Amino acid sequence: MMRITFLGAVGTVTGSKFLVEHGGARVLVDCGLFQGFKQLRLRNWARLPFEPARLDAVVLTHAHLDHSGYLPVLVRDGFAGPVYASEGTCALSEILLPDSGHLQEEEAEYANRHGFSKHSPALPLYTVADAERSLQALQAIPWHRPCEVARGISVTLRPAGHILGAAMVEIAAGGVTLLCSGDLGRPNDPIMVAPECVAHADYLLVESTYGDRRHPPEDAAQVLAEIIRRTTARHGITLIPSFAVGRAQALMYYLYRLKQSGAIPAGLPVFLNSPMATDATGLYHRFRSEHRLSPTECEGMCRVAHIVQTVEESKQLNERTEPAIIISASGMATGGRVLHHLKAFAPYARNTILFSGFQAGGTRGAAIVGGAESVRIHGEEVPIRAEVVALENLSAHADAGEILAWLGGFERPPRQTFVVHGEPVASDTLRRRIATELRWPCSVPEHGMTQQLD
Repeated sequence: MMRITFLGAVGTVTGSKFLVEHGGARVLVDCGLFQGFKQLRLRNWARLPFEPARLDAVVLTHAHLDHSGYLPVLVRDGFAGPVYASEGTCALSEILLPDSGHLQEEEAEYANRHGFSKHSPALPLYTVADAERSLQALQAIPWHRPCEVARGISVTLRPAGHILGAAMVEIAAGGVTLLCSGDLGRPNDPIMVAPECVAHADYLLVESTYGDRRHPPEDAAQVLAEIIRRTTARHGITLIPSFAVGRAQALMYYLYRLKQSGAIPAGLPVFLNSPMATDATGLYHRFRSEHRLSPTECEGMCRVAHIVQTVEESKQLNERTEPAIIISASGMATGGRVLHHLKAFAPYARNTILFSGFQAGGTRGAAIVGGAESVRIHGEEVPIRAEVVALENLSAHADAGEILAWLGGFERPPRQTFVVHGEPVASDTLRRRIATELRWPCSVPEHGMTQQLD
């Protein structure tokens, strides 16, 4: 008998972890960081309800930190098995995880130097060395080919769109199949291919990040151009907090197209201030089969921005008085270089802060989008007087209608569908739609719940 324990990404969009057990074997699907509200972030420091050393394997759906970023802690605390993922996810993890360790070391050092942490000393959750050690466990597996990852448990990866390497994970054990959707991409995304249709699974975990809404119908490029033009007209900076993988590349592709068409000034400077995003962008040449861009478009996307190479150059951006576009991580303003840019540009009405993705509850990004007059950064209150725009139609997540359309490709309903990876309202809204429109058995699990799959 297979069973699953929900250890993350229920009641929240972060911390994705699902423990699957069968016949004494244990496999963890995803190993993500919790982000947002403090009570969620504290879970990153708590002991897991199982011993990492007793885990047989980990399987990652994709490389975003809310799905992979806890892996260095797992390895440091005793996990010694393989970590299976697509080739694209392995390549991106080699960029994201050490960068995550570096940011945590940097933030702890900054807190200690300026004395604004409640802890003495402030410590990183993990280090660059921890992250690099965890990379040794990565093992790439091909698409559509069943792979035995533990005794009696087989895994098949199917393309999910979303970002390079993103996969649905189909688990088979004891004659039962469980499909974990991971993060589903959009069917008509301008860059990534559509999620693969699936005919059948006995049990299903489906994400619900946008389970309670549809993306705006307006053309994303046109809206982006309007925002940039009006900010430039008032001699302001357009600051875009961005996820380094996926979103940064989509933004650069749109900016390339807008400059080519004359919708924004061809000479308007664009800065990509994220070493991680810079490294990730180069992988779009390597994994051409996973996206829709031609070689010319891929080259244009990669060259549209000036790459900020040094910390000194990053600091100099904060002194700019002429119009420019700055793309910098992190996407929810939880850390990284963008915090310094927010301190420099958020207090002035001529500038624009443009959020281009989902903002999890409890993050600075969610507070700013929600209308906060100030946010706390590095121990001080920073006033928000800049124009704030949330551009949701750039999202790489399927919306509610697109999720239901993908579910409509099943030839027969799963025995049970579990709605995960969403804020409470989004998850429950999608649950009700699946139950009423598709008439499938459906539920929203609770954190720590175990379910038998027989």
